[in-house]
Amino acid sequence: MAVNIMITDDHSMIREGLKNLLELDGDIKVIAEAENGEECLDKLKTFRPDVLLLDINMPKMNGLEVLKALKDRKSKVKVLVLTGHNETEYLVKAVDIGINGYVLKDSESAELKKAIFTIADGETYIQPSLIPALNSKMIQKNEDELKIDALTKREMEVLKEMSVGKFNRDIAKEMKISERTVKNHISSIFKKLEVTDRTQAAVFAIRNNIIQIM
Repeated sequence: MAVNIMITDDHSMIREGLKNLLELDGDIKVIAEAENGEECLDKLKTFRPDVLLLDINMPKMNGLEVLKALKDRKSKVKVLVLTGHNETEYLVKAVDIGINGYVLKDSESAELKKAIFTIADGETYIQPSLIPALNSKMIQKNEDELKIDALTKREMEVLKEMSVGKFNRDIAKEMKISERTVKNHISSIFKKLEVTDRTQAAVFAIRNNIIQIM
């Protein structure tokens, strides 16, 4: 029996090319297509694909937003992210939200089909070339989470304030504590985060979404 899939990508040529490629042997059938995240979610109300092929960079609603929406819906559709983004950050975010597979668009057709069949069978498939970088990022993420958990509520407040460039006196005034107490908090923060200056602390805060940069 053929595996039914849905393709979501904002480029019509890519959708058409994938459809022609995947249906060539008759073991995969494209039952629906969408050109953006909103259309994808709408069509999933009607169609029930075995596997959803999902791009990340799309207008109106990107792939990561679609993943979050599917999670909120408690959808059981199996998702294979097929993207041109080889940055590990996108992979880590997708894995955190919840995916069944992740393959780059420049992969061989045999690998893409292998991923589809693997996912349809209930297994997970991450393109092998991406696994070392993913493991490294996940290890760093776990280490960072332990460091964040070690911070007190006050230390977290100080970290946020100093990471956006505020001076000790301004932090002290805003938090209604002495400058000496602020300095003590900063020393403790440096020790717990294993950093040596404010810049490194700010980089840590940005990397872990403790503060947002525009």
